[in-house]
Amino acid sequence: MRGVTARRNGVTVLEEINLHLHCGELTAVIGENGAGKTTLVKCLLGEMPHAGEVHFLDAARRRKDSPVIGYVPQHNSFDKEAPVSVLDLFAASLSARPACLGVSASVRQAALDGLQRTGADLLVDRKVGTLSGGELQRVLLGLALTPVPNILVLDEPMSGVDHSGREQFYGLLSKLRREYDLAVLLVSHDLATLARFADRMVFLDRRIVCEGTPAEVLHDPQVRAAFSLHSLS
Repeated sequence: MRGVTARRNGVTVLEEINLHLHCGELTAVIGENGAGKTTLVKCLLGEMPHAGEVHFLDAARRRKDSPVIGYVPQHNSFDKEAPVSVLDLFAASLSARPACLGVSASVRQAALDGLQRTGADLLVDRKVGTLSGGELQRVLLGLALTPVPNILVLDEPMSGVDHSGREQFYGLLSKLRREYDLAVLLVSHDLATLARFADRMVFLDRRIVCEGTPAEVLHDPQVRAAFSLHSLS
């Protein structure tokens, strides 16, 4: 991302963002509410107009105009009474055929392969509304990894998940980014967990205020003031 600037209703919400995501690296974006984190994600996904440029290079530094991006959104609200299964979610994503007409063996296998990456293959026939928060996040992560993307983007994926579930999820995410050499962009407020699992951290307040290793960023005076981290030594 070079010089990315975005405005909403005449107000600048992102200003001159220069950010490089590296393969095999988990980059965490932190910031207070309204800092522009979700806007940054939307610009990367091509869902919001912006100035500046977003371009993608493959491992050989060749320009790649159509990378595969996996996305786990911030809010996941499902009707608990809806008769929608995990397999139905994959079928809707992987096939033009309506799931109500039946799911092909190839789509079912692709769903099982994706869910197996996150240890959620036993959930394939479960109704989405019956899943716990942690189970749902594993399913959505498996969906985002089908097919395996060049870039994985997660916007506050752990909302509503308990501490144990967050630990397991971030551990899994760290393993997957190494295994598949993924460039991962993760937006979260979970500073303590990110400090252990992120390779790089970016503090955003409309612009990039500071970036570096989690230790460097979390000891920056501006970050400490924003998140009341006065106990850090």
